[in-house]
Amino acid sequence: MKDLFSAEPVHQPLAARMRPRTLDDYIGQTHILGPGKPLREAVDKGQLHSMILWGPPGVGKTSLARLFAERADARFETLSAVLSGVKDIRAAVQVAQQERQMRGRQTILFVDEVHRFNKSQQDAFLPYVEDGTFVFIGATTENPSFELNNALLSRCRVYVLRPLEQAQVIAVVQQALTDSERGLGQQRIRLEEDSLTLLTNAADGDARKSLNLLEIAADLAPERDGVKTITETVLAEVLGGDVRRFDKGGDLFYEQISAMHKAVRGSSPDGALYWLARMLDGGCDPLYIARRVVRMASEDIGNADPRGLPLALAAWDTQERLGSPEGELAIAQAITYLACAAKSNAVYNAFNQAMSDVRADPGYEVPMHLRNAPTSLMKSMEYGAQYRYAHDEPGAYAAGENYLPQAIAERRYYQPVDRGLEQKIADKLRHLRSLDAASEFKRYQKD
Repeated sequence: MKDLFSAEPVHQPLAARMRPRTLDDYIGQTHILGPGKPLREAVDKGQLHSMILWGPPGVGKTSLARLFAERADARFETLSAVLSGVKDIRAAVQVAQQERQMRGRQTILFVDEVHRFNKSQQDAFLPYVEDGTFVFIGATTENPSFELNNALLSRCRVYVLRPLEQAQVIAVVQQALTDSERGLGQQRIRLEEDSLTLLTNAADGDARKSLNLLEIAADLAPERDGVKTITETVLAEVLGGDVRRFDKGGDLFYEQISAMHKAVRGSSPDGALYWLARMLDGGCDPLYIARRVVRMASEDIGNADPRGLPLALAAWDTQERLGSPEGELAIAQAITYLACAAKSNAVYNAFNQAMSDVRADPGYEVPMHLRNAPTSLMKSMEYGAQYRYAHDEPGAYAAGENYLPQAIAERRYYQPVDRGLEQKIADKLRHLRSLDAASEFKRYQKD
């Protein structure tokens, strides 16, 4: 069998040269590849199945697919969804069919960035996955639940690959430093401990990124007595304005936004500030965060502390007017206030229920007493008849009046909580309803 790895050209980047050659060399993903794990068992027995490898960049999706092909003595065919179309898919299918018919050999078709294929392109794989023409392995950085067709998902098992832990990234870097055949072992490179920590932190769980940074740093490192030393100064030059992994619009984007929102909702100013800092450090647009903070003020604080909404709007306005860093500080002020404020989702729930009812109910007419009557004709038709002007009533409240259509007159949407200002709102509503109950006037008299 042709060795999938020995044919790699020597001029490849360090990250490509250091791809693991065996599963024992593979670093990370022990939750699916550890001893006794179902995927490891299937690979060891040569019983591969179609799958989706879902994980962030640089965690070894492509390397894993190559190792599976090597272990199963299968032909490895690869497509990039960025560069390929249906014509390329058909060509790959033809090669796989010939391989099976002429040599009795299985083909693994690896599709990188599979989420970039549209529905019709994804559908093109279905009959061949179904009849076993090839074992399909798709790699994606996006949530397959949202990006892949259900028909394709139903034929594949999804495996989640995790960012590498810092100790694992360190192992990747040290392996490259000591490997004389594929790595930098012949160059006699010294990587200071503080520099190693800085590099692995910057890699942020991405093995490929760690090796790319190491390779550039090794080229720039000063040499003395035949030894290159990668110092913090060298790494600072390499990193420059480098930011951590933050895929704008991708899963990580929504995960961190979600974490900040949940920290605010859970009354954790520390958690909220941490996730705010993570997003800003990763390059998230502060104005996007500001818009989400306004949403939090309405959804999770509401009338329990109505000061939260104008404060969130002021933070948004500050960011627009002043930019960074002044605006970011205002956003930090807003989220810490919201995190510490009394919480209520009563308005959020009431609004959602009202919208749901309106979509489901008939289009009830506006009751006559609530209609406006700007003309004589409309008055003659009893528009606004018997309307009670609240300011003319005792306590500016028309007891017994109703402002809903008669068919739904008893519905109650807004249920204030017993926290913050909504405690007083709830007390007032209870008082007004007691006045309704005691009033001789009832807008809709029961039969």
